[in-house]
Amino acid sequence: MNKTNMDDKHTLTIPVLSSPIDRVTGSTGVSIFTDQILSLDDYNGLFITPRIDALNFRHRYSEANYTSDWHMAGDATLLIIRSGTLRIGLRSGECRDFAAGDMFIAKDRLQKNEGFDQSIHGHTAAVIGEHSLTAVHIKLSENSPG
Repeated sequence: MNKTNMDDKHTLTIPVLSSPIDRVTGSTGVSIFTDQILSLDDYNGLFITPRIDALNFRHRYSEANYTSDWHMAGDATLLIIRSGTLRIGLRSGECRDFAAGDMFIAKDRLQKNEGFDQSIHGHTAAVIGEHSLTAVHIKLSENSPG
């Protein structure tokens, strides 16, 4: 299980799934996890991040044992897990499990005019365990490739 980190009362750490550009080839590399640290402002004991714009949101439901093929998020999307457990798998073999209360940002994508390579690009998603998954997907931005 991978809980969002709130070690101190002044920052919030959110896992981010992204696809860095290879500096040598200029091509999209394999998807990786990094961390995004958000500051929390104190409003009389209520600690809150600065405003983050969003474009829309959707509710998600997936049956237990749902699995996806390799794919990319495309648009930056904050996923908040409400129930069940979602496992995100990377090409490196790394997996992260996100359960109720966890959140992460998925924003791995291709560059303009770049084709999806089944041996390099993307991540997988699987609902693990006996329970279905409910989640909220919040589109943070629309990424135009390139």
